Amino acid sequence: MLHAVQVSLTPEQKFQEYLSTRPRAQRFTGQQKDMVRFIFSSHEHFDADSLLEEMRKAGIVVSRATAYRTLTKLVDAGLLRRLVTGSKTTFEHDYGYPNHDHLRCSACGKMIEFENPELESKLKEVASLHGFQMDSHSLIVQGTCAECKKAKNSRRKLDLI
Repeated sequence: MLHAVQVSLTPEQKFQEYLSTRPRAQRFTGQQKDMVRFIFSSHEHFDADSLLEEMRKAGIVVSRATAYRTLTKLVDAGLLRRLVTGSKTTFEHDYGYPNHDHLRCSACGKMIEFENPELESKLKEVASLHGFQMDSHSLIVQGTCAECKKAKNSRRKLDLI
């Protein structure tokens, strides 16, 4: 589990600030406020459809169009990070969390977050060797998690009987 980073504004305040400082200031609607509160109430990776479903279960009604537009704005505001793995797009908190990378299970889709200062240092070194100014990075390692690997191995033993 990642540790939270101290931030000066709540996610709601940060998003409201983003909306008000756009070239054409936008208002912070009730549906957007409900979405931000719901998204930041727990630290989970999610896709747009699962978010809409979970919000509906919690009694929060947001139109599909509003949800997709708001997710894009939350990414642009630096509150969420978009992770693309194949044809699937997931989102995670970016604001208030350190830069980190992911291990993604190809079998069950589980995302495991990790920090590695040595990896971060190596990436900066490689960028520097190429005269490249690195702002950030996104690394997703594909593979099989321990639970799926164990389940797969136990099935093989049963198949041999």
